Amino acid sequence: MPLINLPDFANDLIAEFAARRTDRVDTPIIQPAEPFLDMAGEDLRRRIFMTESETGASLCLRPEFTIPVCLQHIETATGTPKRYSYLGEIFRQRREGGHEFYQAGIEDLGDRDIASADARAVGDAIAILNRLVPGKALSVTLGDQAVFEAVVQALGLPSGWQKRLIHAFGNMMQLETLLARLASPQPVTGLDPHALDFLTRGDEQGLVMHIDSTMQATGYSTNASRSPLEIARRLREKLVLSETRLDDEAFRVLEEFLSLSVPLADASSALAGFADAAGIKLGNALERFDARVAALANAGVDATLIDYRAAFGRPLDYYTGLVFEVTVEGSAAVLVGGGRFDRLLTLLGAKDHIPAVGFALWLDRIETARAA
Repeated sequence: MPLINLPDFANDLIAEFAARRTDRVDTPIIQPAEPFLDMAGEDLRRRIFMTESETGASLCLRPEFTIPVCLQHIETATGTPKRYSYLGEIFRQRREGGHEFYQAGIEDLGDRDIASADARAVGDAIAILNRLVPGKALSVTLGDQAVFEAVVQALGLPSGWQKRLIHAFGNMMQLETLLARLASPQPVTGLDPHALDFLTRGDEQGLVMHIDSTMQATGYSTNASRSPLEIARRLREKLVLSETRLDDEAFRVLEEFLSLSVPLADASSALAGFADAAGIKLGNALERFDARVAALANAGVDATLIDYRAAFGRPLDYYTGLVFEVTVEGSAAVLVGGGRFDRLLTLLGAKDHIPAVGFALWLDRIETARAA
């Protein structure tokens, strides 16, 4: 289907993709909704245009390209490494601007040299923008979810709290709310006294039997909901989480980490100094971070454009490591956003682990920046 109303720089963009030896790919506009609802994150989920098939299957208008490109790669059993490029319409509810607009980007699948692939993604994003918005000074913000996960794990919190904090990475308002709850735990209220007694005594079997009998007595179907065992374990986790308190020193360490904001050239030493002062080990996460910084230098990427912010993330749940955004200096409008999503293809059904990194260009914002 021919694309209409494309911006006047579309041919330059396609030439950039060809020069980088990418395979141009298109995906259907109507997509299965489940992968986006499960893996894309709350921010995108509430913006999706939903519909359904005649058989009742949940469908949606394509809200982004990463998941569809990955699904198509799996379905066609294409080997890796593979670089895809795309240019097409996406559909999202937005507070400002149209709900139907163009997006383009590159998805780099299967390159086992993680640092090199990360550097290539950042370098390509900067180089393409330099062609599309010539003469504009660019600014790159870089974060790393894997480093944040390493810090959280080093604090020794229960796994439930670790998941909550990691899920909130990049959303400072949500993170601050969770940290406030960790600093001042609130007791669980509204629990059945009998269930609370079983939980307090650690009697899981008794709790399961109690839940099962209650469900049967109230006619609550176990076939259409969680089993009594699942409910019992969820209640136990909820109780543990409510009673967990982050001690003052650990709280200070986490807040100090989240406040780190330095030029990329100083980021490795800042992270190493932070870890030493806090007495924690960041292990492989710090090694991968250092390797990426070196790879960026080897690729000739101008490090003076890039700032590292420890609290920086992007509102998509499938990111696993590198995350970055590019703006015109002095503007808040994100022209390019991307990152690494190493778990996504496995979650979508790939038989083998496929490392992946990519970025998307917001063409309407780039058009506005060119006009300015």
